[in-house]
Amino acid sequence: MRKLIIAIDGPVGSGKSTVARRVAELLGYVYLDSGAMYRGVGWKALRDHVPLDSEDRVAALARATRIDLVSSDGGFRVLVDGTDVTNQIRSAAVAQAASKVAVIAGVRTVLVAEQRRAAGSGGVVMEGRDIGTVVFPDADLKIFLDASVEVRAERRRLEYAQKGESLEFSEVLKEVRQRDRRDRERAVSPLVRADDAVLVDNTAMSAEETARLIVFLAHEREAAAKAEARQV
Repeated sequence: MRKLIIAIDGPVGSGKSTVARRVAELLGYVYLDSGAMYRGVGWKALRDHVPLDSEDRVAALARATRIDLVSSDGGFRVLVDGTDVTNQIRSAAVAQAASKVAVIAGVRTVLVAEQRRAAGSGGVVMEGRDIGTVVFPDADLKIFLDASVEVRAERRRLEYAQKGESLEFSEVLKEVRQRDRRDRERAVSPLVRADDAVLVDNTAMSAEETARLIVFLAHEREAAAKAEARQV
């Protein structure tokens, strides 16, 4: 039987990347980080001094860029035109750049096509902000992951701290609120919960608890698909 396509969407700081990686590990699936692809474009735009408000130039840059997600030691590396930028794309500056390039239709067209190609055969867990609504509207299991804005901001602050960036909580909270507004109000593929997505609020849940809940839901979908196949 064909393996599932699992789409996990949600706002910044909801734990999508950590949870999606763990779900993929538990199921033996491939993890695809769509956000890393937008960060890769954002990183290159900053490096090449391409104005982030120039939609034509950023879209042209995206078309001329090759982004590869390569499995490595239980995780993955992000390569932009063959250069390993795994660590560089996790900075606050690149995160902000990624949120800006992600609203550009030309950039999304390029990267959505790549995401569909990479996940078309199933057996993947992909996370982002429009995976269940735009990239894979027919995904076998859709999750909308969320948490309170304060919890998401603290998670974000700790992420930055682990990378050596010391930011005040108030500063990160402001950034998260701005990012939420930009993601939800953008004209192209805004962040919304798909009608058939399961809402998982992990404000009071650990990443491991969240991942295991999603795996349970995936096993339910697999069992239902097998039962349906036997009836045909």
